[in-house]
Amino acid sequence: MLVVTRFRVEPGQAGQFLAQAQQALGALAVRPGWRSGRVGRATDDAALWVLTTEWDSVGTYRRALSAYEVKLTAVPLLSTALDEPTAFEVVHAQGLGAEGLAAPSGLVVDPVGPGERW
Repeated sequence: MLVVTRFRVEPGQAGQFLAQAQQALGALAVRPGWRSGRVGRATDDAALWVLTTEWDSVGTYRRALSAYEVKLTAVPLLSTALDEPTAFEVVHAQGLGAEGLAAPSGLVVDPVGPGERW
């Protein structure tokens, strides 16, 4: 599972944001199911930042968010993120660290097509 969380950070707050993001990654990194995490900044927009994490499954990610230490350090930061979807299932992975990352889809298949009734 891949989690991509974007943030809009004022230029004068970049150092503080980076410190908070590092603390958040530290708290998440010790949770079961953690694979990796990164903090990045857009090359074309210095105010746009991203925090990405990889997990064994959506369940391990959700359980990690409920851990006490994560609630203290990561959740306050995550609450300032842009309001958009953040969790993605990996349907194909290739390269360093890709082993076992892609899995069969966990999405529920809708037995009824759009506009149809049961």
